[in-house]
Amino acid sequence: MDLQLNGKTAFVSGSTAGIGLAIAEALLREGAAVIINGRSQKSLDETVANIKKNSPGAKVSGIAADFGERSQVDQLVGALPDIDILVNNVGIFEPKPFVEIPDEDWYRFFEVNVMSGVRLSRTVLPKLLDKNWGRIIFISSESAVMIPEEMIHYGMTKTAQLAISRGMAEITKGTNVTVNSVLPGPTRSRGVKDFIKALSEQERLDEAEMEKKFFQEFRPTSLLHRFADVDEVANMVTYLVSPLASATNGATLRVEGGLIRSAF
Repeated sequence: MDLQLNGKTAFVSGSTAGIGLAIAEALLREGAAVIINGRSQKSLDETVANIKKNSPGAKVSGIAADFGERSQVDQLVGALPDIDILVNNVGIFEPKPFVEIPDEDWYRFFEVNVMSGVRLSRTVLPKLLDKNWGRIIFISSESAVMIPEEMIHYGMTKTAQLAISRGMAEITKGTNVTVNSVLPGPTRSRGVKDFIKALSEQERLDEAEMEKKFFQEFRPTSLLHRFADVDEVANMVTYLVSPLASATNGATLRVEGGLIRSAF
């Protein structure tokens, strides 16, 4: 299927690894030009070089910025060229008991997970409305709906993204601009791999056994009962940012393996 993304330019935050990288690579395969992002120039340059090596002719470039540093975000916004597609993917997570989460962690998670998308969208949305075409996606999480007791501060930021996304979609009435959210479930990203490895060492299990235990004890409502692959999330996002998804706006699309027990 031709997703009609030739000639479109996308920016994907937090895209040197994991879901963000998978989204960037999927968009490149569909002919879009993609600007990727990472915290360090070194990791960014390595990722761009690897993409060009594996996909000669790929229209990929990068802008480094740490979304935990306001000054770097301001520089990124100033350097960002005209784009058609914005994927707000950057995010951090960390399991921690609620009573042990200090104020500083709440602010840090909000700054990176929520304000990153706010600041980028605030700059990009008016330009998309002016040209009457564009796509903005927030990569949220199933944790936005089923707040995990071990990461309440993370869940809070993911819920906030849904509110922002839906509110922004209201601004696009009668235009060819759409704003949507995607809810990945547990996905085998780099951060999750490290998380499972640490758990398996703690529980003295191999990683396959730990994955099985994770779904039995921590995510028992999952129908998939395994970690999703990053490409499975990227496939949904790539469709949503295409012209073919023109009637999908203000929506929350799930790629969470049936973990959320709701028909709506």
